[in-house]
Amino acid sequence: MSNFNKNFKAMWWKVKAFSARVYYGYPASRLKIIGVTGTSGKTTTATLLYKIALGLGYKVGLISTVENLMNGKSLGENSKGPGTTPDAVTLTKIFHTMYKAGCEYVIMEVSSHAVVQGRVDNIKFVGGIFTNLSQDHLDYHKDMEDYFQAKKRFFQMLPPRAFALTNTDDKYGARMIDGIHANPFTYGFVGDPNGVHFYGEVKKLDFNGLELSFNDIHIRSKLQGKFNAYNLLAVWSASSLLGFDMAKVNKILENIEAPRGRFESFTSPNGVLVIVDYAHKPDALEKIFSAVKETKTSEGKIISVFGCGGDRDTTKRPIMGKIGAQNSDVAIFTSDNPRSEDPDEIIRQMKATLIPDELSKVRTIPSRREAILEAVKIAESGDIILCAGKGHETYQIVKGETAHFDDMEELKNAYGK
Repeated sequence: MSNFNKNFKAMWWKVKAFSARVYYGYPASRLKIIGVTGTSGKTTTATLLYKIALGLGYKVGLISTVENLMNGKSLGENSKGPGTTPDAVTLTKIFHTMYKAGCEYVIMEVSSHAVVQGRVDNIKFVGGIFTNLSQDHLDYHKDMEDYFQAKKRFFQMLPPRAFALTNTDDKYGARMIDGIHANPFTYGFVGDPNGVHFYGEVKKLDFNGLELSFNDIHIRSKLQGKFNAYNLLAVWSASSLLGFDMAKVNKILENIEAPRGRFESFTSPNGVLVIVDYAHKPDALEKIFSAVKETKTSEGKIISVFGCGGDRDTTKRPIMGKIGAQNSDVAIFTSDNPRSEDPDEIIRQMKATLIPDELSKVRTIPSRREAILEAVKIAESGDIILCAGKGHETYQIVKGETAHFDDMEELKNAYGK
């Protein structure tokens, strides 16, 4: 596409977005909107904050990768968009619907694409949350610095009265709030407790959940894994900044559930723990393996099933392949959404840097359904099957064709559940 066509298309979308805002009476200005950005944890953090606000009795909307919700119900035809952050016109329509339904708060994920493409321009957020930054979307951004600057631009957009909450344990965390207009706040688990506004400690973690301390206040949660400790601390901190009743927030956190497809699990009739997660990038995959090991209570095997998406950043394929081979007793390399690419070639790239000991643990099965069936076939009591990459998704894209496919559904069917 020529620069002229790109510029014309961008201008056309700006005109459409402005017209939509005028037509619907600038609904975003009538809502308290909190944006969540980062590489991993956006969906969980946004969903947990939505559930807290809902549990406190507020009318609230959620705009996320998994689904769009309003006051505890699906948002009808806008229940699920094609990506993380809808286009500016669709966003305005959603805000209008939420305002008309009496929503006071809206919690939404903000992707780097959305920032660069101007989808969240002219939205006066009351707060922003940064989770972390690791390799992703390098098929779109030219490098990690460009990716960071896209996220940073969101924080630079925040108005002076808004809060900007950042994870200072992440190497990009401090830079994210440097020189912004909003009020900066920090959260983390590492370093001097007096050096951050919201400090957390992990007291205990296993398959039953987490026991935590946030600013010396005891917190329990059914969620699992250190990565979820960060998500919980982020929403607890944001709740405090929003002026929520923290005694009630602490109670809500005890029984709060993660979004669909985020470390979602069941135990098979023969005693195999089965976990489905959306992890589809190196950092997220590494964190999921860490969480599996943290919760593992037996000497059983870890059997992983995962692939890498087609028509996306190819540099992460050997990285993810190595993470899977190093952390699994059996790693089944398969298809994710190969899209227009050859699944065998994607898998070849995943195996490219593996040493013989790692290769000996790898099985190659391009059909995701057959890969899942193989994992179920070899898993024994006490083993863990980790099926990663698609999580909540209920489709698979192969050679441009989209067909129904649900990891959790396939696994339950394989076990006759």
